[in-house]
Amino acid sequence: MKSSNSIGKVVMYTILILGAIVMIVPFIWMILTSGKTLTESTLIPPVIFPEEFRFENYTRVWNQLPFLAFYINTFLMILGRVIGSVMFSAMAAFAMAKLNFPGKRLFMIIVLTQLMIPPQVFLTPQYLIAQSLGILNSVGALIMPGIVSAFGTFLLRQHFMSLPDELGESAYMDGASVWTVFYKIYLPLAKSGITALAIFTALFAYRDLLWPLIANRSLTELPLSAGLANLQGQFSTNYPELMAGSVLAIIPMVILFLVFQKQFTQGIATTGGK
Repeated sequence: MKSSNSIGKVVMYTILILGAIVMIVPFIWMILTSGKTLTESTLIPPVIFPEEFRFENYTRVWNQLPFLAFYINTFLMILGRVIGSVMFSAMAAFAMAKLNFPGKRLFMIIVLTQLMIPPQVFLTPQYLIAQSLGILNSVGALIMPGIVSAFGTFLLRQHFMSLPDELGESAYMDGASVWTVFYKIYLPLAKSGITALAIFTALFAYRDLLWPLIANRSLTELPLSAGLANLQGQFSTNYPELMAGSVLAIIPMVILFLVFQKQFTQGIATTGGK
């Protein structure tokens, strides 16, 4: 029995180590390439380590693009989407899970249907809405598509449904309003679900590329993901500078993860995501 368990642990840890190596190699290659010359980055067979790590690639790409504006736009986009998604999704999810009203089942079917449709289908309607609101080429255009989340509504609905109805019924008997029941009773108990939604919303916003390129044309109004696309040339690309820009772009999320590492782990474990 002990021998069998030991073999199982060795196999499991071996698989986990190999998986970790596969996932970390692209990041290491990105950092190494960011310090190479253009010639070294295109050699075949490839050169793993640069002859001399060139930090000037970072200086050139920082001066070439308005990274400070990219950081600010990305922060505002993530903040706006997280606040909007959590607020509206929590209210919609509570209504779907704990309230009875006409058309409740139909609304839930609409939410689930939206989850099955590719997000690219909504680009044209979203653009027309942003155009009619007059927020194109601004941070508001970056925030708008993420303030309402079908995924968030479904996720929080499952959390609210797992909470006992007796909590709300007791509060109603004591004279509490629907808003009081939602805000003071059920919302604090859904903290783990809200944390998970905030994490996923932040990740989805950070890596959003297509919508920012469509909604905003000004370089100073783009987030990091879309701003880096300007380093991709039509006929040729300076790969060391592109990798240097990518390293600069991941710094905010690395810091965010290090600060909220416990919340990231708990939130993702709660949803069963990976």
